[in-house]
Amino acid sequence: MKGKKLKVVTSIFPLKEIAQAVGGKQAEVELLLPPGAEPHTWEPKPSDIIRLSTADIFIYIGAGMEPWIYDILKGVRNPELIVMEASHGLTLIRREEAEQRGEEDYEHGRKHFHESEFDPHVWLDFDYAQRIVEKITGFFIGKNPDSTDYYQANAEAYKKKLQSLDKKYREALKECHHREMIYGGHAAFAYLVRRYGLKQISLYGISPDSEPTPKRLARIIEFAKRHRIRVIYFDAFVSDKLARAIARDVGAETLVLNTGANLTREQLKSGVTFLSMMEENLENLRYGLECR
Repeated sequence: MKGKKLKVVTSIFPLKEIAQAVGGKQAEVELLLPPGAEPHTWEPKPSDIIRLSTADIFIYIGAGMEPWIYDILKGVRNPELIVMEASHGLTLIRREEAEQRGEEDYEHGRKHFHESEFDPHVWLDFDYAQRIVEKITGFFIGKNPDSTDYYQANAEAYKKKLQSLDKKYREALKECHHREMIYGGHAAFAYLVRRYGLKQISLYGISPDSEPTPKRLARIIEFAKRHRIRVIYFDAFVSDKLARAIARDVGAETLVLNTGANLTREQLKSGVTFLSMMEENLENLRYGLECR
């Protein structure tokens, strides 16, 4: 297979960036999600099944991130397709721990999303992201062993970027006035806050379809006022209406925290990367948490 490009399809944007970084000139990597689509609730079309039917490798997160995954794979007629579940083998955070709430706190959305008992947002732990790099590298080598050295060199270069990012987060978030991050989106940052000793207080559960109860909203507003929270964060792919309402009530600002799972059309046009989104997240966290 030497000289032939691997044809790779990924479910979400961080996997696309990693796969492209590892594959370099010897991989053609496509993102299954269209720009602006929310990964949890997106529904595939017949044309997406056709794309997978001509691919060499399909990479998805798993752990409930893509509720549509089994439906799309059932329709694929490609016995040569290698399917990789990126979260397999990682120690996952349970949904209840990620959401840090009482059972009454959310009105849940789509039930099929909650068939998974785990938080799937593993790429937001940059050590886990490095392990995903290694796993993707192994799959590429298995498909094209003649390019082993090339893939391994590319993988090491990208892992160094993740290591540098991890170091920046550790140093920047070491001493902050606040350790609690109020997030007006779904509970997507459990892996990140665990790694850097923060706490996530989210309006929604892991599913963006869930809704906070009035009781939860009141508790968050009271907490934000009592602790003089500077910033209420929100998700670019979920309505910011409640986040802005809370911010107005408590006299705070609003800033975006991106999970990086997908890009808007504007981000795609401007050449935003997963790493650059994480750098922006860090600056927004430093400001909102009042870090030294």
